[in-house]
Amino acid sequence: MAKTLGLIHTSATLVPVFQQLCQQSLPGVTVFNIVDDSLIKDVIAKGALTANTARRVVDYIGSAEDAGADFIMVTCSSIGAAVEAAAPLTKVPVLRVDQPMADQAVQSDSKIGVIATLPTTLNPTCDLVKRRAAAIGKEIQLIAHLCEGAFEELMSGNAAKHDEMVAGALRKLSSEVDVILLAQASMARVVDTLAPEDKKVPILASPPLAVQHLSSVLLDN
Repeated sequence: MAKTLGLIHTSATLVPVFQQLCQQSLPGVTVFNIVDDSLIKDVIAKGALTANTARRVVDYIGSAEDAGADFIMVTCSSIGAAVEAAAPLTKVPVLRVDQPMADQAVQSDSKIGVIATLPTTLNPTCDLVKRRAAAIGKEIQLIAHLCEGAFEELMSGNAAKHDEMVAGALRKLSSEVDVILLAQASMARVVDTLAPEDKKVPILASPPLAVQHLSSVLLDN
């Protein structure tokens, strides 16, 4: 029987990203999207995931289940805590987009770098990595790097400056760790601009790894 995947986004820009990935890796799976950018705007404005916003995330996950999803994934790392809270309340599997990325990192490496342009994304991703490492009894060294000001440059329309700041941070961090995790999917395009000698360690982005994980789950069952 064909499976249905429900994706919940906090930015419309992620819809085509995941549409392409799903078309490539999830043949025969029906995909629908729920988008509400007010969720991430609220998190950024308040500097944290509030109880009210978390409740709304839980409600969206419930709506995706009611819409017929056999599996639900939330594509924003900043609201990951709400995703985990919703999982026990939902009759179908629920995944936060950065979990497969975190699992791959802690299973293969000990010195892990996490990079973000927003503290509201950096902190939840670092927390997830620490907990996934603890779950398998792995001791890790975590280095978190916030590209201060890069997000503001991107929002003001200066994407080139944003990319330059992120690229510089990636070069520096690559000499300090075994693997780098991108806490935000929006930074993935910067990796493609790096010279081969600047990619000293693997740089992981959550969207492709999450969809690969979904492929193993949805197509093998």
